[in-house]
Amino acid sequence: MSNTLQGKKILLVDDDQDILTSMQAAFEPTGAVIHTATNGNKAVELAEKEDPDLVVLDMMLPGRSGFLVLEKIKARKPRNAKPFVIMITGNPGKRHQMYAESLGVSEYFNKPVKMEKLVSSAQRLLGAAPAA
Repeated sequence: MSNTLQGKKILLVDDDQDILTSMQAAFEPTGAVIHTATNGNKAVELAEKEDPDLVVLDMMLPGRSGFLVLEKIKARKPRNAKPFVIMITGNPGKRHQMYAESLGVSEYFNKPVKMEKLVSSAQRLLGAAPAA
């Protein structure tokens, strides 16, 4: 998996530090530049400052929900324009997934999500071939 996302900027957002640490560990070998946030307000701030290629976004966040973060970072951008957004959630409801998709989310995964699945989805969205 080494360097498959070299130079790509990824923003990881989750209020659960253990999940954030796991995601960070999964993405580090890809060579991506990783930024992290534990609340919605910090996520928006970092998205505006760092202009990430991809955001992995928890739906339930303190400060500003994942939906409000998604609305803010995808506002006035074409559906397939960066940043691509992968939303992760502990809520399996289809209504939330449909709403997230209407706001421009690229992928929607229920927790717990396998880190390999998350990384391979990021590689696909960012046009990087997974390492053999």
